[in-house]
Amino acid sequence: MKEQIMEYASGNEMAAMAIKQIGYDLMGYYPITPSTQIAENLDIMRANGETDLIMVAAEGEHSAAGICYGASVAGGRVVNATSANGLLYAIEQLPVQSGTRYPMVMNVVCRTVSGPLSIKGDHSDIMYILNAGWPILFASTVQQVYDFNIIALKLAEQVRLPVVVAYDGFFTSHQKGRCFRFAKTEDVKDFVGAKREEYPFLDLEHPITVGSYMNEPDLINNRYQLHLAMEQVDKLLPELFAAYKELSGREYQKVEGIHCEDAKNLLVLLGSSYDTAIEEIDTLRKEGKKVGAATLHVLRPFPGKELFELIGKAKNILVADRQDSYGAGGGNLSLEVRACMQRFGSHAKIKSLVYGLGGMDFFKEDAKTMLEWAEDSSKPDFDYYGVTPGEGKPIEETPLFEPVTREKTGIGATTIEIEALDQKENFIEEVEKHIKEAENTTKVAGQRKGSIKVTGGNLNSVTAMPGRIAPGHGACPGCGIPVNLNLLLRGIEDPVVFLFQTGCGMIVTTAYPKTSFKVPYVHNLFQNGAATLSGVAEICYRKQQKGEIPPGDIIFIMVSGDGGLDIGMGSALGTALRGHRLLIFEYDNGGYMNTGYQLSYSTPLGAKSSTSHVGSKQYGKSFFHKDMPKIMAATGIPYVATVAESNPTDFIKKAAKAAYYAKTTGTAYVKAISACPLNWNDLPATERKVIEAAVNCCYFPLFEVEQGITRLSYDPEKTGKKIPVLEWLSMMGRTKHLKKEEYKEVVKRLQKETDERFYELKKRARE
Repeated sequence: MKEQIMEYASGNEMAAMAIKQIGYDLMGYYPITPSTQIAENLDIMRANGETDLIMVAAEGEHSAAGICYGASVAGGRVVNATSANGLLYAIEQLPVQSGTRYPMVMNVVCRTVSGPLSIKGDHSDIMYILNAGWPILFASTVQQVYDFNIIALKLAEQVRLPVVVAYDGFFTSHQKGRCFRFAKTEDVKDFVGAKREEYPFLDLEHPITVGSYMNEPDLINNRYQLHLAMEQVDKLLPELFAAYKELSGREYQKVEGIHCEDAKNLLVLLGSSYDTAIEEIDTLRKEGKKVGAATLHVLRPFPGKELFELIGKAKNILVADRQDSYGAGGGNLSLEVRACMQRFGSHAKIKSLVYGLGGMDFFKEDAKTMLEWAEDSSKPDFDYYGVTPGEGKPIEETPLFEPVTREKTGIGATTIEIEALDQKENFIEEVEKHIKEAENTTKVAGQRKGSIKVTGGNLNSVTAMPGRIAPGHGACPGCGIPVNLNLLLRGIEDPVVFLFQTGCGMIVTTAYPKTSFKVPYVHNLFQNGAATLSGVAEICYRKQQKGEIPPGDIIFIMVSGDGGLDIGMGSALGTALRGHRLLIFEYDNGGYMNTGYQLSYSTPLGAKSSTSHVGSKQYGKSFFHKDMPKIMAATGIPYVATVAESNPTDFIKKAAKAAYYAKTTGTAYVKAISACPLNWNDLPATERKVIEAAVNCCYFPLFEVEQGITRLSYDPEKTGKKIPVLEWLSMMGRTKHLKKEEYKEVVKRLQKETDERFYELKKRARE
């Protein structure tokens, strides 16, 4: 047994510790609650020089899985961590990894799969990948998270399969407990062993092809080999558990139970609930009741024989699922327990309960109730546990808000005039034709040179505009999201329909059963918002054509931020290229703020975040911010603009222009720089000045690209207000460290990039 150190840590912290001690080569990842802390802890270690792990922040989980696959093909030791919809987004890549037999380890911190959106823990995500060809270890304690991560890599490389280590989100992942880790990294490395490649991909003298196209019978043979590999896992795991016991003193089996040998009523649970059940079972045993509990540490390959040997003598078994396989009469754990008990000849009465969805707590009293349920003949064989019954009375549906009608928003605060540079009459004729016929995606005017003149639009003229968003949202003090949304809507007099991607803007306005919206609103996940809204818009236009809903202009607005146009950029670009008539509004707060401020592709170079720490080996984010307006302009859409709350009249007029193009021509895109005092680490009262400084240093220039023509809206050089980038950076805690002499080269690089982008913009504006 090797020397060990006691820690008081969470599951995520111990996963990061194991990853560091193993000495992985690369981690491809994307932030998602509650698994993000693994990457955050590793980034702290990397910043301090404790690990040389390559950490690649992908723009989404699908790409993160691809990064990991490529790195494992190339012979690297690779790790990933994800949860919930992130796992589902990556799921296409999982059979690729197992089907081509490349080992890696992925921590799945189990969480509710949306929708509706919930970030709390249950097992609805992990059950989706039972058929992906990955061995799955399930840890019920913080100690097991650490131990299983070490065992998992040795298993993966011996059977040439990727392996999952799963555990409960927020219960095991965040709650701290006493555990032990090896004092010497060498002991971990010795146990795992050296990496061996049977067919090195980077051996240029012996080139190989990976992932060939297969027909019958090759494909079925490939799948049979995968089946044989799983059988090898089944045989190898006891040996690995035994070897790890010698190293650590901790003994593991595929299944674990308490008082199963004589239990009449027995509870089967997965994950952290098992330890809670043990406490109640100890109490009930003292009362003379023959009860027991069991859990599984391996989901794939399913340990049917071992489970039967453990619980097969029980008379009544209740399987508690933190997930449902809808329509099957139980969750996947229940279905598999029932199947294995039947297969091996058990005569036990088996019941199933779905419990704990969305992170509902599991208490000792719940274990007692479930054990009583197991033998109560009046209780159904399958049910949900913990559902809150309604009152049984008809619901009186009353609107939360008085509807914001066309008559209320059409206040005439802004007026639109067409100023075509050429073919003015034809330009107007084509636009009017487009509106009349309500053609769904054709960009009639998109190829013509012209411009829109907006008169009005100052703050005084739009004060009568009714709010489309109600007061009382849950945003942090000083948050720029509601400020920017309200400014945007001041310039739009037509009715609006909102789609919000996941992010702070969505979370603080729609906490069930309340809503902040007085207009139609729908949510979808980061990666598919624009495509979803394009579907909404097309059906609206179709229903108007068929006379099923009243005619009239409606502005469809997708609101994105918190990194939503990183993971959702593909969807947004596809929507723009198709030319759907809608408006994409991005509030750029420079990070994944809703998950605790991880770096996004719009985070400034050098900025400190929870995945770009500052330390002796790291200075913050290592690459430049993404120029999303330029990317959107390259699609040829009719209108692109940047706006800032420091220039409100410019903001409102651009909103009016964007709305006009969105209802007549095609996709419009508006980007606002949006303050986040909590994560920018500055004061809410100073945010207007911070935003103004971002504009004046040209980090966030104000301009528009209309019908392919670039116009600079504000030039701080001409007004004598241009300031160095460092002056803006110094106003925020996230970048204040860049004032130090040791980071002058980082600031120099950012200043050079900022100036080059601004002068390129000015050049385009002159052409």
